[in-house]
Amino acid sequence: MSTTANAPKHPPPKHATIDESVTVPYPGDKLDIPGHETRHDQGSRTHRTLKSFSMEGKVCVVTGAARGLGNMFARTFVESGCSKVAIIDLRQEDADKAAAQLVSDFESQGQVEKGEIECIGLGCDVANEAAVQAAFNTIVQKFGAVHAVVANAGIVENYPALEYPAERMRKLFDINVHGVFFCAREAAKHMIEKNIQGSIVLIASMSANIVNYPQPQMPYNSSKAAVKHMAASLAVEWAQKGVRVNSLSPGYMLTALTKAVVAPHVGMLESWAEKTPMGRVGDPEDLKGAIVYLASDASKFTTGSELVVDGGYSII
Repeated sequence: MSTTANAPKHPPPKHATIDESVTVPYPGDKLDIPGHETRHDQGSRTHRTLKSFSMEGKVCVVTGAARGLGNMFARTFVESGCSKVAIIDLRQEDADKAAAQLVSDFESQGQVEKGEIECIGLGCDVANEAAVQAAFNTIVQKFGAVHAVVANAGIVENYPALEYPAERMRKLFDINVHGVFFCAREAAKHMIEKNIQGSIVLIASMSANIVNYPQPQMPYNSSKAAVKHMAASLAVEWAQKGVRVNSLSPGYMLTALTKAVVAPHVGMLESWAEKTPMGRVGDPEDLKGAIVYLASDASKFTTGSELVVDGGYSII
C-alpha cells in the first residue's frame, strides 16, 4: 500500500502565511514608486557627506528584489551613488519589470541622467545552485565585477510545529538557508578571483534571536538563526581574502506585504507596536542607513557582525 497515497492532507495554516497564488500582494497601497513601501525620500549627493558611505563605482546585487524590502535595498544603493545594479528574483518577468521601473523612476524624477543607471533583471531560483552560478556569471560578464551583494530572498509561513508539512519545511530551508549560502558563495568566488574588497550582507531577522508570538513559525525562526551564524562563519573563513560578511536583522517592518498578511488578524500590528520599546512598528526606510553601512566602505573593519534594526523589540 502506498504511504504517499494515504498521507494526511494538510489544511491551509490558520495564521498568516505566504499565498503562492498572489504575485504582487500590495492591495490598496498608493505608492509613489513601485517597490517602495513608504515615501520616497531621495537625498542629494551634492551635499557634504561621509565619502565612505558612497556606493559610486560599485556593482550591487540584491536577491528577492522585484518588490518589497529587496527592491528598496536596490533603490537605496542607487540613491547612494550606485550606477550598476542587478535585481534577482524568482520570475524573469518580475525581475525585468522591476529593473526597468527602477531606471525609469530615477530618470523621470531627474535624479540621474538618462543612461546613467544600468539595471538588469535576472530570473533565478536561489535554491537552485546551478541557477545561482549562472546568474552571477551573467552579472560579472555584464558589469565586470561584483562589489556588494545582499542575499535577501526568503519566505515565511506559519504552521503549528506539530502540523508543519515536511515538504514545505524543506522548501523554506532550501530558499532561506541553502539559497542564501549559494548566493554568498558565488559572490565570494568572483570577489576573491578579482581581488575585490567586497561586502556580502545576509538578511536574517530579529527572529534569529527571539521566538515570534503568537504566530507559529519555528522553521522560519530556525532558518534565520542559521543565516545569522552562517554570516559569522563565512566572515571568519573569508576575512583574510578581503570579503566581509555581515547579517542585517530587521524587526517587524510595515511593508505592504505585512499589511496584506496581517489584515485579517485584528490587533496584531498594535500588539507588535506595544511590545516594541520605541512604540511603533518599523518603517522600511529605517533599514536604509543600515544596508548602506554594511554594504559600503564605511564598514570596512566590520565583519561577522549582526546589525539588529527592530526598535528594541528583541532586547526585552
